[in-house]
Amino acid sequence: MNNQVKENVNGTRARILQAAQELFYSYGIRSITMDDIARHLAISKKTIYQFFDDKHQIVHELCKKDCRMNEERMILIAANSSDALDEILQSMDFLGEMLSRMNPNLIYDLQKYHPAGWKEFNNFREQSLLGTVEANLKKGIKQGLYRSDINIKILAKLRVEEVQMGLNPAFFAPSKFNLHEVQLALLEHFLYGILTLQGNRLLIRYKTGKKTKKQKVVA
Repeated sequence: MNNQVKENVNGTRARILQAAQELFYSYGIRSITMDDIARHLAISKKTIYQFFDDKHQIVHELCKKDCRMNEERMILIAANSSDALDEILQSMDFLGEMLSRMNPNLIYDLQKYHPAGWKEFNNFREQSLLGTVEANLKKGIKQGLYRSDINIKILAKLRVEEVQMGLNPAFFAPSKFNLHEVQLALLEHFLYGILTLQGNRLLIRYKTGKKTKKQKVVA
């Protein structure tokens, strides 16, 4: 296979994944069929099957891609943040960006109908995300922002599960709750349990700064 053919093949494959991701994020996973993806791209369903065995494979590959991207973003946030509190607030902004363009049923559909994709997502939560939260707690203690007597292992696990619970429609039905507001409330509750007086003052400064920025944008 020459380079031009390889490029065309890889390009078509990437376009299929991109189209599927757009549709899944807009409408959820369950409601989208291979026919929908083909129509969205104006190609035949047969073309899609030349690259993917079924929708499960597409979902699985997108999960792997998203998990890699999320991991890279978390590393970047940790490297560029001013302190542990800034890092966790920037991470929440990133989560908010994702939630703003994600159909609220997507996580539920993934868990219920796509076990391979869900396993990928779970591995990311239990390894990368958990490790990032643990590192953040250690950093916050060292910087005097978090209490030194907290149990890092337990609270890191709690924080990861809180994020997951906030995405669970059985707890917070999207018809009744704004998912980003849910995540913000859970994070604030978590932070007030671990912050020192110094950390509390810094959180107030960050929150005040954010409100000022929003007011300037509106003005």
